Amino acid sequence: MGGCLCSDVRGGMEAVGGGGSGLRGAGAGQGGANEAVDYYFQRSGLRGLYSPLELSFSASKLKNMDAFSKSDPMLVIYTKKGGRLEEIGRTEVILNSLEPLWITKATINYQFEIVQPLVFRIYDIDTRYHNTPVKMLNLSQQDFLGEACCNLSEIITKFNHSLTLNLQSSSGHALLGTVTVHAEESDSSRMAVEMTLHCLNLENKDMFSKSDPFLRISRLVETAGAIPICKTEVINDNLNPVWRPITLTSQQFGSKNNPLLVECFDFDSSGNHELIGAFQTTITQLENIYNSKSGANFFSHKGQKKLKGQLFVDKFQEKVQHTFLDYISSGFELNFMVAIDFTASNGDPRAPQSLHYIDPSGRPNSYQQAILGAGEVLQFYDNDRRFPAWGFGAKTSQGYISHCFNLNATTNDCEVVGVEGIMSEYSTTLYSVTLAGPTLFGPIINKAAEIAGNSLQYGNNKYFVLLIITDGVLTDIQETKDSIVRASDLPLSILIVGVGNADFKQMEVKDLLHIR
Repeated sequence: MGGCLCSDVRGGMEAVGGGGSGLRGAGAGQGGANEAVDYYFQRSGLRGLYSPLELSFSASKLKNMDAFSKSDPMLVIYTKKGGRLEEIGRTEVILNSLEPLWITKATINYQFEIVQPLVFRIYDIDTRYHNTPVKMLNLSQQDFLGEACCNLSEIITKFNHSLTLNLQSSSGHALLGTVTVHAEESDSSRMAVEMTLHCLNLENKDMFSKSDPFLRISRLVETAGAIPICKTEVINDNLNPVWRPITLTSQQFGSKNNPLLVECFDFDSSGNHELIGAFQTTITQLENIYNSKSGANFFSHKGQKKLKGQLFVDKFQEKVQHTFLDYISSGFELNFMVAIDFTASNGDPRAPQSLHYIDPSGRPNSYQQAILGAGEVLQFYDNDRRFPAWGFGAKTSQGYISHCFNLNATTNDCEVVGVEGIMSEYSTTLYSVTLAGPTLFGPIINKAAEIAGNSLQYGNNKYFVLLIITDGVLTDIQETKDSIVRASDLPLSILIVGVGNADFKQMEVKDLLHIR
């Protein structure tokens, strides 16, 4: 696996960690006196005091699974709940490395009153999947490099909050290599710094072309060494590179006077990136570089020799990163909207095999589960709890097939009251329409966009979430894309939930949501 050619290195050349995004574990939000937040934690089984933690990962002496290069490792993080594994998230893929130092972090809440088992699994990612988003990788198609287990409390109780674990096979036999987990308590401050960086006169490390430089910024921790927090993209064949803006949060760098290590490397597809130069700094010093319009000199390994190349800060801007709860507390509302598929491919609602079958025992069908799952969370953010609800793909009582009709059967008002209202009108509609087709999303999205657009005209502080529940592949893919593009500037998000056994590949993120 991972025999790396030039066309396969895109994943290793892209920036990681510049946007402040990471992996979120269950209950990663900040608690408070808010009905919705309390309800969320209750549903998640999270009670009592907790502390948000950020986990960093590295590994050493991994087994090499590749014939002509090195393994391309990725770490997957799980928590155990009720004896079952629940994935928290995945790191990025590190190309050609048996000593990976991952940038992507995992955030999890530490609760001292309960045991929180964690499982870490490392995979060698096949070269052909390097351009695939990590969350879409099929792990069964990758080479397994080993796993390690511990309780979160074992990491917390270590003096430096770092724990090194030996890798084992899935059956518990010892394997080559170790994984190290480092925990840091998340900073409550939400200050962030956005910077644009460029270099001049970098040393050329290539014989027949110029260096392909990228920057890696690490936080220096006395007990744990350098912990990477950000990496720029690679600029090909350039000794005077200008990188895209990066954002560092206070959670990443700590205080403005915490030491940082800035390293500039020449990218190599083999994974053996050559150090061009490095220097130690702080956020405060980077701000001074920006204000003085001066450059910071790079030094050779361990600061032994001052080098010609310099780093400049073209933009330095401090900003506050607002959380979801900031918007809610300042008067913003989330408005929930739902659209339900009534096409004939769902099957006769009177037959137990139908996806629309109403079980007399009260067991919810797939559509009811989706309505409850989203609605019971979102309803607390809507003050009046009145939700637009539509159906599509059915012949209504008016005698024609409609691809957007009000679930409550009225002509002038599409809203129903509460999640229970959606559930009630859904059950009634099943026996008042004839299932038909085809499956069209365009009319529903256009209607939702119209409502979201009207809210802007009246200056309402509202954000709309449209849930489309469907059993099959849509037939108006281009119209759907066009509708999403037209709505892309509106306060509207679209969630598509597929039920049943149809092939939903057409509706994957890469086909629909990447156009936004």
